[in-house]
Amino acid sequence: MNPASLARLFLLAALWGGSFLFMRISAPVLGAVPTAFGRVLLGAFGLLALVLLLRVRLSFHGKLGAALALGVINSGIPFLMYALAARVLPAGYSAILNAMTPLMGVLVGMACFGERMTGARAAGVLVGLAGVAVLTRTGPLDVSGAVLWGVAACLLATFCYGLAGFLTRRWITARGGLDSRIVALGSQIGAVLMLLPFAALDVSTRSIPWGEVEAPVWMSMLALGLLCTSAAYILFFRLIADVGPLKALTVTFLIPLFGVFWGWLILGEAATLAHALGGGMIAAALWLVLRPIPDARLATAAPPPAASAHSPALPAAGPAGGDGAAGEDDWSV
Repeated sequence: MNPASLARLFLLAALWGGSFLFMRISAPVLGAVPTAFGRVLLGAFGLLALVLLLRVRLSFHGKLGAALALGVINSGIPFLMYALAARVLPAGYSAILNAMTPLMGVLVGMACFGERMTGARAAGVLVGLAGVAVLTRTGPLDVSGAVLWGVAACLLATFCYGLAGFLTRRWITARGGLDSRIVALGSQIGAVLMLLPFAALDVSTRSIPWGEVEAPVWMSMLALGLLCTSAAYILFFRLIADVGPLKALTVTFLIPLFGVFWGWLILGEAATLAHALGGGMIAAALWLVLRPIPDARLATAAPPPAASAHSPALPAAGPAGGDGAAGEDDWSV
């Protein structure tokens, strides 16, 4: 990986790791639903501006419904779940749990799409689940109902990402593919439409002292939508174009490190041995799941796992050929 691609990889990990920090700042003040809705709304506007700036043709080739539905699964539900978790969990917790995404992809593929479970992947799932248990039971937070619900919300988000990887291949790339920039925009619009009624209900039934909301909260919302969503999509697709989808997925290993670091640096959250043990076990699990498979039949059996919350499903990153690389799409960064 050349220095420019390596710099993009670390910047992407810093942005996606930072998203947990920004949600931790905004969700307890604004609420989970407004935080998630604000993120996808700003993300959609940012992506639309970029698509127009790059003069990309706004054509979904009959796949608008699929792109919108994919946005519900790959953005709307996960972003809401992480915002709910941010009300009770430190940023580092959510960032580490987010790394379970590829493991969930393995489970979803086996349970719902008839994918074959290899020994290495089975071991990876077990080690990853053990890492979640270590983090939950020995971390700096006391185990309570609220904490367990927060952990469950994070795991549900990773399940959605795992499912989105397969649905993207089935709905988008298997039928001729679609420009990755259009998929990204369509998915954010789908998430906006999904969260809009919930946001309207939340705002109308809950009294939020908008005038008393401090500047760091609004800055966090802007960062969530414009940096951690719009700009991160650009970096991610450019990284795939440069180094391929498998190497781009190594960002999954770095996101927890940045999530814990930002929480410790900005919010004074504890960085404990439990973070190292639980995160290390999940990192080992990721290695088992994401390492190249020698058997060509297995290598082509399943799509690459969806990246994390803070990344779209990898199959959507391809050009019209749907080969999983950004290829002709020019997201120049």
